[in-house]
Amino acid sequence: MQKDQLLTRRRALIAGAAVLGAAGAAGTARVLTADPAGSPVHGAPVAGGPQARQALKPSAYRLEPMTGFAPPRRTPGKPAVRREPIMQVSGRGRTMVLTFDDGPDPRYTPSILRTLRKHDVRATFFVCGEMAVDNKDLLAEMADDGHVVGNHTWTHPLLTELSRSEIRSEIARTSDVIEDAYGERPVWFRAPYGAWNRATFQIGADLGMEPLAWTVDSLDWTTPGTATIVDRVEEGAAPGVVVLSHDAGGDRSQTVRALREYLPELLDSGYHLTVPHREDF
Repeated sequence: MQKDQLLTRRRALIAGAAVLGAAGAAGTARVLTADPAGSPVHGAPVAGGPQARQALKPSAYRLEPMTGFAPPRRTPGKPAVRREPIMQVSGRGRTMVLTFDDGPDPRYTPSILRTLRKHDVRATFFVCGEMAVDNKDLLAEMADDGHVVGNHTWTHPLLTELSRSEIRSEIARTSDVIEDAYGERPVWFRAPYGAWNRATFQIGADLGMEPLAWTVDSLDWTTPGTATIVDRVEEGAAPGVVVLSHDAGGDRSQTVRALREYLPELLDSGYHLTVPHREDF
């Protein structure tokens, strides 16, 4: 009986959030704006995880970061240079996007892929090159399941502290690995820590990618507990929102368990979990 009451409460929360609509979701999200090259974004804190620190060797698990249809088999032209990242998606009805950063990690990514497959849901994975290069099989699995793979740099650095050549190297090397394993070059890019500047937008666009941020941060990297992650996602649910979670960079077992709980709840509440489409922006 208690479990039924809990499920009823969760569904009511999700349905109530949906009524707010995309405008409400955008109103509660902090907008990231771009400043001149070399300066962090103003108007919002560097988000998505703790402060950046010295990069360790590529083999070390040191990342501590701050669904639709199969991807099209073509590479769109270069997008225009934006001044701020995309923070929500358009679409009819209760459309949402789930995103997972920092992987792939063979300890957690396979479980996330199985859960998504069980519910026939597609998601977007922003991968780091140094993780992807040793786990190309997981990127191939993402492609087979119709997920979208985006670029999250090679070593997860704070890009606003790098030179233009260093930024380009971080992004371009990762796109090369993604193309080799996934079959296509990525058309979406996410800056580590949510730290964007003019150089980052320019280089990302030059490499054929649109910048995608997020609307709802699950803060799963803080390992707050499975129930807390579930509550944050369900309470933040609304048409057009982009949810940020992580499948690597630390112990992500809570993220894996939380997805198993909130995903069927969102679907039962009428949400359509999709992937972003370039033609919508």
